[in-house]
Amino acid sequence: MCTRFVWSSAGSPGAGNVLVGRSMDWFEETRTVLAARPRGAERESAPGAPGSFTWTAEYGSIVSLMYGEIAVDGMNETGLQVSGLYLAESDYGVRDESRPGLNLAQAIQCLLDRFANVASAVAWLTDSRVQIIPLSIGGKPGTGHLALADPSGDSAIIEFIAGEMIVHHGAEFTVMANSPAYDEQLELERRYAGLGGEAPLPGGTDSPDRFARAAFYSARLPHTTSAREAAAFAFSVIRNASAPFGTADPVRPNVSTTRWRTVADLSDRRYFFESARSPHVVWVELSALDLEPGPERRFDPEATTSVTGEVNAAFLPV
Repeated sequence: MCTRFVWSSAGSPGAGNVLVGRSMDWFEETRTVLAARPRGAERESAPGAPGSFTWTAEYGSIVSLMYGEIAVDGMNETGLQVSGLYLAESDYGVRDESRPGLNLAQAIQCLLDRFANVASAVAWLTDSRVQIIPLSIGGKPGTGHLALADPSGDSAIIEFIAGEMIVHHGAEFTVMANSPAYDEQLELERRYAGLGGEAPLPGGTDSPDRFARAAFYSARLPHTTSAREAAAFAFSVIRNASAPFGTADPVRPNVSTTRWRTVADLSDRRYFFESARSPHVVWVELSALDLEPGPERRFDPEATTSVTGEVNAAFLPV
C-alpha cells in the first residue's frame, strides 16, 4: 500500500519547487474526499482515553480523508506535508497511560495543525514521548508509518517498531513505501542497477519494487524552473510506482490497487489530486483558499468526472 517521494526541481534540496508525490494503494475503494480545514479548530488526540490532550489548529490545511474520516495525506499553509503509509511491522507498544496518547487517525492532522516545518514536528514527536494508539481501517489493522516534508527540502520518515519510535530525518530520505522496515528497504534498494547494485530494476508491485523505481526515477528527473513541468515530472514518477487494477492481494493490504495519487507542491502551496477512477486531475491553491476560522469545507473529487483543474470554489461547508 502506497509509495511516497520528495523531489526538488532545481537539483538540490529546497532548490526550485519542492514536491511530494504519493500513491494510495488499498484493497477496496477508499471513498476519499478532500477537506479544507481552517485555523482555530479545536481537536482532541484520543477522546475518552487516558493521556488525551487537546490543541487549537494554528495552521489551516488541505487533507485527503480516507472513508471521509481519516486524514491520510495533506499539506498545511506553511508548506508542511505529511503522509501516512501502511507498514505491517508497526508496533506502537503496550499502552503506557503516563504518556500522551494520539490516535493514529488524528496523527497527521495534529502535525499539520501545529507545526510549520519538519524539524519542529520531529522535535515534538521526540520530546513529548507521545504514543500512537492504533485503529482498524476498513476492517484491516491500521498500522502505519509517517513521512514529512517541507519547502526547504527537509524530510523525515517516522516508524514505530517494537514499541519504539525510529526517526530517519534529513533531506537524503526521499523515498518511502511499505514493508519491510525502512533500514531494510534502504538495503534492498542498493541491489539494483543505478542504485548501487547490478540486478535489473524491478517492475512488480511489491513494496521493495515500488521503492526502487521511485528512488531510481525521481533521482533522474530533469531539472526545471517551471512549476507546471515540475508537477508533471512528479506525476510521471508516482504513476510509474503505482499498482494497476487487478493486482490486489486480498491477504496483504500492502499489495493493493492504486486508488488515487497526490502531488503536493510545497513551494507554491498547490495540492493536486488524481483519482484512478477519473480521467482528470484536480488541484487546490492553498495560497488562495479561505482558511480563516469557520466551518470545515469538503469536495468529493470522485463525485463526477466533469470537474477538472483548480477546485477552490467547489468546497462546501459541512
